[in-house]
Amino acid sequence: MVGDQPVCPPQLLLRGWGAVLLSQCLSSVSSQVPDPELLPTDPPKKPDPVNSETVVFWGLRLWQVIAIFSVFVLAVVITLCCIFKCRIPRTKKEIEARHAQRQAAKKYANTLETVPPLNELTEIPGSAPDASAVQTVSEQIQTQSTSTSQLSVVRVSEEQPSSLTLPETG
Repeated sequence: MVGDQPVCPPQLLLRGWGAVLLSQCLSSVSSQVPDPELLPTDPPKKPDPVNSETVVFWGLRLWQVIAIFSVFVLAVVITLCCIFKCRIPRTKKEIEARHAQRQAAKKYANTLETVPPLNELTEIPGSAPDASAVQTVSEQIQTQSTSTSQLSVVRVSEEQPSSLTLPETG
């Protein structure tokens, strides 16, 4: 019974081999079908170009944000320049003009120190003090007030009756 093995009919054998080949073929084809997640999609949409009317944040447009930032930076620069007394570079001509101005101011201040007082200028040097010197307004008022007060004293004394009467002539 050595040769008693059952023999398959050739049709069954052919179907078995066909099924194996078909499964082999399907596995090789299925490996070539791409995964839908990996399929190439449309490229992402390009963002809108940035312009001055683009809203950046907090509802502010780009130009408004730039203006606010510029004003802030300008305020900081001005404040620092005022605190630390920064100087803006000047031209040689401006520097020389400023130097000449300082020298003229210094010379003027020195000449003011050498000018004699006003009362010395009204007197003629080398002459004796004169009684007819020019009087100031306050001196004129003072002399007038003293003369009127003397006249009023004389008038009061004239009005008082005296025991002596002079004979009238005329």
